[in-house]
Amino acid sequence: MKLASWNINSVRFRLAIVERFLAEESPDILCLQETKVEDSSFPAAAFAALGYPHVLLNGQRMHHGVAIISRVPLTADMRHDWQDNGEARHLGVRLPNGVRLENVYVPAGGDVPDRELNPKFGQKLDFIARMTRWSETVDAPTIMVGDFNIAPLESDVWSHKQLLDVVSHTPIEVEALTRLQDAHGWVDLGRRFIPAPARYYSWWSYRARDWAASDRGRRLDHMWASPDLAATAVAHRVHEPCRGWEKPSDHVPLVTEFRF
Repeated sequence: MKLASWNINSVRFRLAIVERFLAEESPDILCLQETKVEDSSFPAAAFAALGYPHVLLNGQRMHHGVAIISRVPLTADMRHDWQDNGEARHLGVRLPNGVRLENVYVPAGGDVPDRELNPKFGQKLDFIARMTRWSETVDAPTIMVGDFNIAPLESDVWSHKQLLDVVSHTPIEVEALTRLQDAHGWVDLGRRFIPAPARYYSWWSYRARDWAASDRGRRLDHMWASPDLAATAVAHRVHEPCRGWEKPSDHVPLVTEFRF
């Protein structure tokens, strides 16, 4: 099974590059984050035409939103409100073989890494804390993917020193993500196949005049799995060229292949 995850930053605006990615990479399942569309307006017909008839959605107009599109049937649709305010940031399904798949879009957290000065930062930390408590209860083989909006390792960012006080790489966020990982023994599939200290980025700001030349990237997107499932992963890729396609997202897709 080939599983892809991509923060698309508006699925309707960037439908052409999603279609190109599906045609070139041909994953069995694609998890999307930041779809920015209500469920009733999601372009499901376009995906069905490409051979992806199974679509489950948790959408929201203009903001947030997650979706899972698939060649194989999906069941056990569920949504956790880890933001605790109704935002559409999670979608969980079960694959035909019983494996759980969780698609998550963690809040960015604003610009100031202080929950007193910046409530959005506190909401981000609380979101991860709720995910951590949920992780302690996971009792089935599970894959969790999405935009976690945290780059935990020094080699996950273009400059560890310059980003220590920048939201997404602060010590308090890294500690929170570590607690989340430890709560279930999640295996970081990306770093299993691309071990630190190798460079590994999945996001480049739109502010860069030439994203590839400056290469000021961060690894904000992740694919994790329960230990038993992680052992069945056979390949992992980061599709950096997608960042240079027409009307790109600021994120690029991750793909992991499993044999189970």
